[in-house]
Amino acid sequence: MTANDTKGGTVEERGTPAYVAEFIGTFFLVLFICMIVSINSPGGLQFTDFAVIGLVHAFILAMLVYSLGGTSGAHFNPAVTAALAGLRKIAPLDALIYWLVQLSGAVAAALVTKLLLLDEGKSANYGAATVSEKFLQGKGLSGLLCEIIGTFVLMWAIMGVAVNPRGERAWAGWVIGIALGAGVMVFGPLDGAGFNPARWFGPAIVSGEYSDWWAYILGPVIGALLAAFAYRALVLEPVERVGRRPVDTLD
Repeated sequence: MTANDTKGGTVEERGTPAYVAEFIGTFFLVLFICMIVSINSPGGLQFTDFAVIGLVHAFILAMLVYSLGGTSGAHFNPAVTAALAGLRKIAPLDALIYWLVQLSGAVAAALVTKLLLLDEGKSANYGAATVSEKFLQGKGLSGLLCEIIGTFVLMWAIMGVAVNPRGERAWAGWVIGIALGAGVMVFGPLDGAGFNPARWFGPAIVSGEYSDWWAYILGPVIGALLAAFAYRALVLEPVERVGRRPVDTLD
């Protein structure tokens, strides 16, 4: 694969190993999320601990980023793929294939959750994300805003440690995983903290729970695109123009 410049010079070429990696990564990400959400539900353990749910998000994503990032870039999220396609970090055809395998992996994960769990899975719609009527005003629009903010933070972390050539790539898995986990701890009680159209799509297909579907598709895509282009404008392009930040020198 060839590295891209931030102005969209060369585009990384993907292939079958990358597509398989995206399927595997999305499958395990969504599986662990669906399992922990289903178990931490009134039909499972009879309580919901969003600290535990957030930590599971952080741990599984960190593991997947470290183990598969070198093969596919570790997107595992159609919104992330859309943002990187917008930055010309991935070719349109490859992005389309990524979306297909990500959605397929998510459906497979939800099906495995349904296979493994009984009433606790069914009562939680196998981990499907829904907007809370208890906390949020405006329900759908508030859920959309939660998805935008959460995905913005996740994509901002990705830009900072995985796309930025000066980023601390050795810490990429943990920084990205922690960004996701923190977002889940805060927004999970409000809208289920999807931040990923595939994570919403899999359990929605298996359970038939489609309420506020547009918030879980548009929100992550908008949040990821905003973060990607804002980070490029604020951080990457100034460095390209100047070549050296004031903080890099004591003069």
